This record gives sequence, C-alpha cells and structure tokens, in this order.
Amino acid sequence: MTAAAKKLFSYLLKATILVLAFAFIYHQFLNKNANLKQFELLIKQISGNQVVFTLSAVVLLMMVNWLLESLKWQYLSRRLARISVWEAVEAVFCGLTWAIFTPNRVGEYGGRVMFLPNRKRIHGVFAMAVGSFSQNVITNITGLLASLWFIYYFLELNTWIFIGITILTFIFLGLLLVFYFNIKWLVLLLNRIKFLKKYHRFFDIMGRYNFNELLLVIGYSLARFFVFTFQYYLIIHLLLPSIPFFEMMMTVIVFIFIQSALPSLDLLDIGVRSFTAAHLFLYITNQQIAIIAAVSAIWLINLIIPAILGSVFVLKLKFFDRTA
Repeated sequence: MTAAAKKLFSYLLKATILVLAFAFIYHQFLNKNANLKQFELLIKQISGNQVVFTLSAVVLLMMVNWLLESLKWQYLSRRLARISVWEAVEAVFCGLTWAIFTPNRVGEYGGRVMFLPNRKRIHGVFAMAVGSFSQNVITNITGLLASLWFIYYFLELNTWIFIGITILTFIFLGLLLVFYFNIKWLVLLLNRIKFLKKYHRFFDIMGRYNFNELLLVIGYSLARFFVFTFQYYLIIHLLLPSIPFFEMMMTVIVFIFIQSALPSLDLLDIGVRSFTAAHLFLYITNQQIAIIAAVSAIWLINLIIPAILGSVFVLKLKFFDRTA
C-alpha cells in the first residue's frame, strides 16, 4: 500500500468511526429521551443550587474517574512505550468513542492501543487486558459481597442454602485473587496451546507484571470503583434523600455487579440498565422513575459525554505511521 493510499485509508477510518459514533448518539437521544424528560421533571422539584452543585460534582468525579483510568493505562503501557499522562488521557477517551458502538466495549481496546507504536499495539491489547481484569476483580469482590447482604435481607432463602452460597462465594473470590496476582499462569496456559504458542511474544506482556505492580493496578481500579459508586450516591441522594446511605450503596454495588455481567452496547443498553436498576431498587424504594433518571444521568455523564469528547482525539490517530 502506497503512502498516499495509507493516508486516504486512515482518513476514511477516522471518518467512519466518527460517523458511527455520532449516528448512534443521535439515534439514542431521538428514541430514548423520555428518561431525560423524566429527569427534568424531577429536578424542577429540587433547589436549583443543589442540582447545579450535585451535577457539577458528578461531572468532576467523571473526570477523576477517567484520569485514574488514564494513569492506570500509562502505568501498564510503560513496558511497551513511554507515554505522557496527557497521551494516556487521549488514548482512554479515544477508546471510549470506539467503545460506544461495539459490543461489550471491545472497541475500547482498539481505540486505546492506536496511540502506541505500530509494533506494540497487539502487545498493548494484552496489557490493557490486565487492567480490565483488575477492574473485574474489584467489581466481583464488592458485588458478590454486597449480593450476600442483599440475599440475606431481602430474599427468603433456606439458612443452609445461604451458608452454602456464602462458602462458594468466598472460595470463588479467593481463587480470583490468587489467579489475578499470578496472572503469569495464564501465559503458561496459553503457551501449552500449540497454535497460540507462536504468538507468545504478544501475550507474554501479561506475565511480566510482578506482585507490587499488580497491587498498584488493582489500587487504581479500587479508586475508580469508589469514584463511580459515589457518583450514584450523589444523584440518587439528590432525588431520593430519604433512602438510608448503607442500603442505597449496597444496592448500587449489586446493580453495578449485575450490569457488568450483562452483554452490552454502551449506546443501546440504557434500557437494560434502567430495567435492572428499577426492579432491583424496588426492595428499598418505590420511586422507579427517580431511579431510572439517576441511572440515565450517570450513563450520560460517564459514557456519552466522554465518548463525544473522545471524538476529538480520534482525529489525531495515526493508523499506519507510528512505527517508533
């Protein structure tokens, strides 16, 4: 492929990504603006200053959330290439733009690693997988523990069945932590598969992180988890201040856990999010519209706004000429 053809193809890819992203965004708001209208009706009943303060805090926390993810990505990718914090931010937001129209956010991998040198991009996918694994570990630990609380207080299960579920849960979580801090076992397993062994140079990156490095990565993931759960608290408390803090937070954690386990497409799963949250929160409140509005607000602030911002960085992508 000639240099001119590569340049043309690069521009076409960028244009396609942007068109797809904005087409999905437009389609979503055209068909799903009922939740936003409900949110507008609810906030009219609340002090304007309180609304502005809360939404400003949630937006600020969104920025903190993705900054933490950017720092985590910068740390993980340092074995492949030295990138600045700002380059990591660009990569993360670009990945968010790709993620909104791909199932289970797989496009996020492609968007993010495009900011690495050509020869390191496939390696970058596996480095990013370590970060995703750490986030899943945190989500599973907090989610399963909160689910045990939820089952105990709201579901009438036989005592022995509950004890059995509890034991299995702690065994699973223990194995999950052991496997995470020994992720090199996965590399050894992949090396045993004949047709994958020749790709060892790509996935070998996962086995290079030591215990302290993995601990720091999971620390970033835990910090992110605290940030976005607090966002939920702020919005729900704004709309439904009567819900007790502990019950609200535990139910939020269960919701995040369930949501993480469901197949999703960022722009099209707001209906699933709303349905799940509305039915889950019925155990602590009958204000379903408020819950749907809260979930919609978090979805808009945490995913859609960053995806729109990330479209700016898509234009900076170099598909073929980052060869350093």
